[in-house]
Amino acid sequence: MGNWFKSGSPWIWLTAGAVSLSLVAVLGLLLLIGWKGLSYFWPAPVYQFDVDINGNRQAIIGEIYETKSVSVRQLAEAGVDVSAIEGERVFRYLIKTGNRERVELDFITLLETQITSKTLADDIAVIDRIKNGKFYGYPVSFIDDGQSKSLAELEQGLQDADRVRGEIDSLLKTNVAAINHQLDQLRQQERQQGKQPAITAQRLQLEQRYADIEQRMLALRKLLDQDALLVRDMAGTMVKLPLEQVLDIWYPNNLTTIEKVAHWGRQIGKFVSEDPREANTEGGVFPAIFGTVFMVLLMSVIVTPLGVMAAIYLHEYAGKNRFTKLIRVAVINLAGVPSIVYGVFGLGFFVYMVGGTIDEIFFSDQLPAPTFGTPGILWSALTLAILTLPVVIVSTEEGLARIPSSVRHGSLALGATQAETLWRIVLPMASPAIMTGLILAVARAAGEVAPLMLVGVVKMAPTLPVDNLFPYLHLDRKFMHLGYHIYDVGFQSPNVEAARPLVYATSFLLVTVIVGLNLTAIGIRNHLREKYRSLEQ
Repeated sequence: MGNWFKSGSPWIWLTAGAVSLSLVAVLGLLLLIGWKGLSYFWPAPVYQFDVDINGNRQAIIGEIYETKSVSVRQLAEAGVDVSAIEGERVFRYLIKTGNRERVELDFITLLETQITSKTLADDIAVIDRIKNGKFYGYPVSFIDDGQSKSLAELEQGLQDADRVRGEIDSLLKTNVAAINHQLDQLRQQERQQGKQPAITAQRLQLEQRYADIEQRMLALRKLLDQDALLVRDMAGTMVKLPLEQVLDIWYPNNLTTIEKVAHWGRQIGKFVSEDPREANTEGGVFPAIFGTVFMVLLMSVIVTPLGVMAAIYLHEYAGKNRFTKLIRVAVINLAGVPSIVYGVFGLGFFVYMVGGTIDEIFFSDQLPAPTFGTPGILWSALTLAILTLPVVIVSTEEGLARIPSSVRHGSLALGATQAETLWRIVLPMASPAIMTGLILAVARAAGEVAPLMLVGVVKMAPTLPVDNLFPYLHLDRKFMHLGYHIYDVGFQSPNVEAARPLVYATSFLLVTVIVGLNLTAIGIRNHLREKYRSLEQ
């Protein structure tokens, strides 16, 4: 036994076991998040419950959101009448009923003993809407231009309504946005030059174009107002749903397995491509995906040259003295500073000092309304660049230290200068280490939320940082972020139960985005490693 311990085999097995447990824990966590998040988009069956609550009989239609076994004693302590319950435990169902404008809550809790019968609701429809969430009911007829038509023509009606909504959205985001942008420029010219006949004429022309577009949008909305869907809800009441608000309709209890898979794929596609609705509890997360990726790429462009130049100076040019050691200790300690401290620094230095100075010099005509003196995506990227700078510096310096001195001496002996040696020999050989630092920086920056709450991220961003208006890239704008979206939906949502699956779905999406960015960087690193492997030999 003593010889076995001295051989080191136990430590090898201990290390292997620890690595295996870590991998199992990580994979288990990813599977849990993926299952909880992706199952939200599966068309769950809708049931009709005949219930008897304290002698009050009624029918409830909805999805079984959660089933849990609870103690009868716990229910009694909570004030629930348990006289009719036999046994020590009973099943409690959380039913998602929807129909938010007709029912006080989206969810209702039922005990197993309160349910007299439970059956699949035949021909029940789930109607996805722009407002008030989903509606559960039985479609009766389709009204088109004031005339009642069969439900067979509903699909075409939904396509027409979607086309009209798209046209209205295009007018708002393209034409109206362009006119507002030009009007803002004219106001700035008037502040600088005073009122000029040419400027007044241009403003009147733009206002006339705006009025024409407004009339066009009113005509389109009037077309939508004439279409509606008549639905019978669970109480037997006829409800008229404007087709303008209806986004999609499906019959979950009538779908085959293949149709359910196709529906599941479409819902995931909508989740990653559409804008959020209903305080982020409905719709998609495309602005958050775009903001996260764009901010990380902008941060990478900033932090990589700064970190590489700092590492080159420390390793290649700086002397071995106390000052250099002090700098290295400071860099290492910066990696342990809480991220919220970087957020406070970014708010005070980048936003108020740098941004305020830029406004005073270049945008004084727009003051007191700030342009760069307010949180935005540029300051968020700079703040995270400072946060991740130590990681890039340390990784790059370690890569430079692994390059043999003989390579440098050989290059200098052949007549190359030190700068040429660095540019043509040392940096290419150290590029895999630089990419490793960038990978670590991206992995940390993509998941940071605390500093971003101070320097640029918002709950809802009306526009993306990139559009078709000059200068096309608007670094002063605020943006949405997947990490902050998770925080907002999970802790600030008015309907926690409805938002819980979105927390898992967005978390899984954030992990997927980070893994995708890292795999891209790893691929580039491996390519560079193979390309410059010959220089190491």
